[in-house]
Amino acid sequence: QVNSKQGGSPCQERHVALLSPVGKIEISGCETGVHEIKLPRTSVLPSGAESSVTCEVCEGAEEMPEPLQQCTAWLRAYFCEPATTGSLPVPAFHHPLLQRDSFTRQVLWTLLNDVKFGEAVSYKQLADLAGNSRAARAVGGAMRSNPIPIIIPCHRVIRSSGDAGNYGGGQLLKEWLLSHEKLQKEKLAR
Repeated sequence: QVNSKQGGSPCQERHVALLSPVGKIEISGCETGVHEIKLPRTSVLPSGAESSVTCEVCEGAEEMPEPLQQCTAWLRAYFCEPATTGSLPVPAFHHPLLQRDSFTRQVLWTLLNDVKFGEAVSYKQLADLAGNSRAARAVGGAMRSNPIPIIIPCHRVIRSSGDAGNYGGGQLLKEWLLSHEKLQKEKLAR
């Protein structure tokens, strides 16, 4: 249950499931914004990042509030037509972590706004971007608590050594997302 700001009444939470190339992604949210994106825990991923794969809402399509419509449209574009994500609105977020002012929120917004598709930054570089060069460990904590993965691209944060590092969706998924972005970016450059 997420309480809205006015009077603390609980919002009308809705759930949507999106069947994506990496499995079933569960999204929850309300009229105000997206609460959470849950990634599938998977041990097998499709080989190669074919953009011909489908990405469809498989549950909860009826009565979808606007933030969930925007979220599913954005994720569908991310997997199927990545070049179009830049022209789509990022859905509003309505998760307590993203409501109150904190270093975690600052790190997540910095990541969303400054680290573009196909790019990667180290935890230290992201700490610098967020305004505290000595907070690389805190950046790791912020990545672990990110309620909106993929849209807030915590998969783009890697170790200084170039190693992918940990990921809430698992190592395989992180590597798949990074390689999907790299392949799509190369396609666009041609």
